[in-house]
Amino acid sequence: MISLLLSEIAFANLGAAIGGGLAVIGAGIGIGKIGGQAMDAMARQPEKINDLRTNMKVAAALIEGVAYYANKISQMALYDKARKGKSINVVSNFIYSLCH
Repeated sequence: MISLLLSEIAFANLGAAIGGGLAVIGAGIGIGKIGGQAMDAMARQPEKINDLRTNMKVAAALIEGVAYYANKISQMALYDKARKGKSINVVSNFIYSLCH
């Protein structure tokens, strides 16, 4: 019984860690693509540099925000030991509060 409980906790911790890592990797890839394509566009149309730079900063900020929330959700799932297995409800309540 105890070994089954420990394995469930271990798998939950592993899933939370993988989710947080994937969020950060995805954000890095997304911001890298934005920067690379913005540089290509600036090289093609130098007169549009200011507009492209502004749009690039807004898009990068949105990607960072999504990565931040994904990382926070994975941390909530990882460090919610005091509620004894109710971390899914805490995460779903957090997502619900963001949407409404």
